[in-house]
Amino acid sequence: MTTATSPALLADAFARHLATPTPPPQDQPWAAQDLAAGVAGSALLHIERARTGDGTWQQAHCWIKTAVATNVSAADTSGLYLGAPAVAFMLHCAVTAEKPRYHDALAAVDRHVSDLAHRRVDAAEARMRSGRPARFHEYDVFYGLTGVGAYLLRRSPSSSAMARVLAYLVRLTHPILHEDQGFLPGWWVGHQPDLTPSTVLAGHANFGTAHGITGPLLLLARALRQGVTVDGHEDAIDTILHWLDTWRQDGPAGPWWPEHLRLGELCAGRPAQRGPARPSWCYGTPGIARSGQLAALARRDTARQHLYEEAMARCLTDPDQLSKLADTGLCHGWAGIYQTAFRAAHDATIPALRAILPSLAAALTRHTSPGADPGLLQGDAGTALALTTAAHDAAPTSGWDACLLID
Repeated sequence: MTTATSPALLADAFARHLATPTPPPQDQPWAAQDLAAGVAGSALLHIERARTGDGTWQQAHCWIKTAVATNVSAADTSGLYLGAPAVAFMLHCAVTAEKPRYHDALAAVDRHVSDLAHRRVDAAEARMRSGRPARFHEYDVFYGLTGVGAYLLRRSPSSSAMARVLAYLVRLTHPILHEDQGFLPGWWVGHQPDLTPSTVLAGHANFGTAHGITGPLLLLARALRQGVTVDGHEDAIDTILHWLDTWRQDGPAGPWWPEHLRLGELCAGRPAQRGPARPSWCYGTPGIARSGQLAALARRDTARQHLYEEAMARCLTDPDQLSKLADTGLCHGWAGIYQTAFRAAHDATIPALRAILPSLAAALTRHTSPGADPGLLQGDAGTALALTTAAHDAAPTSGWDACLLID
């Protein structure tokens, strides 16, 4: 824990701490292409600093070069946070209008990302035809089609790959009929929240942004706002919003949503979770509320937008919920809620979200100091990027937080 200092000074300290990239272990060459914990993710900090003038392109290039020092994987296990899509996302953040750096490399990787998207949709459609339930890695932000679609929306929004990803997500919102249990949500997964195997009846429906249905909601909403649509697009958004309406819980500190529902909870019409979990981007109210806010903006539903903004503001001013935060990372720590709140505040109809940003920035600086984990998602690079947003009081110039789908 640090003494009081400014976000800018602390971001500088993190950047010095992350001055030199460490090559991946020889037996894990793919680790450099890991956006969550590898060099590719940490490179985003130096790219953002180069673009804002806080750092240099020489520093950024050193990290980028290390990230692509080994063969880039375009295997079917690749996703936004690993392999070709992760490298493409990193390179796209580094591209500027002033200089053509990385354009050729990015174009080469793009072809692999497009091919990957088509193969992954083919596999998902085959799974749907078989009647088997989904898995997180089919559709989630980290390794699934939502994450791949988030990159395509930035890079090639009019492509056939983008259209197929969106059409798949629309179909994912269609209920599935189980022979004994009736209809289940289309995003029902046949495993436990911790990915341990189970039968479909012991599976669950997940609410979280990282692995649940609010990740696809973010992509569908962002695409609609850009005018990138497919048949059934708005109906799919409305289906997810109705699900969130149905399972919203109203407590003393405002609305909240369960992290997941198992079959017994679904049948009983009430969650086993008795109160809000820790506030976070990945599973908690801030991530879900940003999803709902963007969906409401896309659907021009001012009343619903106001509800989600109030939910986030009340969550992030509730001492009991804030006391559950145990780290400073992007995934489920102070950096993640600051970056999410910053993006939400700049779209908000209510002043409360903008008003809480200084206290969230102060808490972020107060609770953090450079540590042993250099990564983006749970480590120093992600924390430093949120501090950079706070220091400049401006959206990232590189758009790095599109990998969280909150931009």
